[in-house]
Amino acid sequence: MEKPDMKPAACEAGQGALPACAPLAFPYIPMQGNNPTRFNRTEALKTGTLFPGLDLPFKAAIQARTQLPNTALVELMALDFAVKELNLYLDTHPQDQEALSLYASYIKLAQEGHEKYISQYGPLTSENLVLSEGYTWLNDPWPWELGGND
Repeated sequence: MEKPDMKPAACEAGQGALPACAPLAFPYIPMQGNNPTRFNRTEALKTGTLFPGLDLPFKAAIQARTQLPNTALVELMALDFAVKELNLYLDTHPQDQEALSLYASYIKLAQEGHEKYISQYGPLTSENLVLSEGYTWLNDPWPWELGGND
């Protein structure tokens, strides 16, 4: 059996080889100023960004259809998302004391929330296992399954 011809296509200047000589994209990432307006944690999780200035307009249709249940797991997801967003923001704005203070408070809330959730519902990750109880990671139901967050 012959191997298929794996040579890249000969593309024109300004085009990439995959897929099929498509035009190259030039991403644009707006630079944020200090102390930007922020969504609350839950809204940030739904929109995909903590910062309204970075909200992409084409996501509006998806956001209108996305309804997150009010559960402990969704609240932890929102906290973790906000912590990560603030972490990324602080990478470019390390002197923003308001964001740094919010980052520290969200980290504390997330840690407390994780501890409370794990004590009530069980481990969120395999690192949260209590090994004296054996390897219980695969025990059902998982938090995101029906009945796993009751």
